[in-house]
Amino acid sequence: MFELNPLAQALPGAGRGSADQAAGAAASLADNFDTFLTLLTEQLQNQDPLDPMDAQQFTEQLVQFSSVEQQIASNQSLETILALQAANARMSATDYVGRQVTISSPVSVLEDGAARWEYVMPRQASTTELMVTNETGRVVATLPGEPGQGSQTFSWDGRDAAGNVAPPGLYSLEVVAKDANGDRLDVPVRVTRRATGVEMTGDTVMVELGPLRAPAGSVIAVREADGV
Repeated sequence: MFELNPLAQALPGAGRGSADQAAGAAASLADNFDTFLTLLTEQLQNQDPLDPMDAQQFTEQLVQFSSVEQQIASNQSLETILALQAANARMSATDYVGRQVTISSPVSVLEDGAARWEYVMPRQASTTELMVTNETGRVVATLPGEPGQGSQTFSWDGRDAAGNVAPPGLYSLEVVAKDANGDRLDVPVRVTRRATGVEMTGDTVMVELGPLRAPAGSVIAVREADGV
């Protein structure tokens, strides 16, 4: 359920920041232009008839003012276009709801006795160790992982090293893999869950995957949900 219309936020009065700067620049230019016209009128009224002022200089200044004014107007139009594009991008995140969404994240949910991850081995590893930590950062399970190159899946049954069942909640997976030379491999971890909602009240659009929340920028794949 959404309490925010991002399109309305993109319209005048929404995107502050650079839009306010453009508005301030336009107001400052208008003040300067009024001052310039006042001074110009006074100079024309009090100029020496035998030595009139050079009209070309006034013309050049008028042209400069006009050029700056057009540039500020263009910037304001560009800000509006960018705001509308951002609003469209935010609204498009609602298409995730009800679909299977894969995010780049080490955090998964332990529920119904299982937590699932996918990790991608960049190349064959000599050793692979999977470390599961709870929300406080404490390691609750350490298990061997698949060393083969490519995508690997891991399902944890929620039991720690002593065989105790961990409580439901959020858990993180770290893949410690080393090659034949003993060098640590960079192994990205992914999680796939059904999207249940989208939160757009902050600066960052958050995709809700049940109890798990992730920035929309972490989404790397979207698929039709099972049975759709």
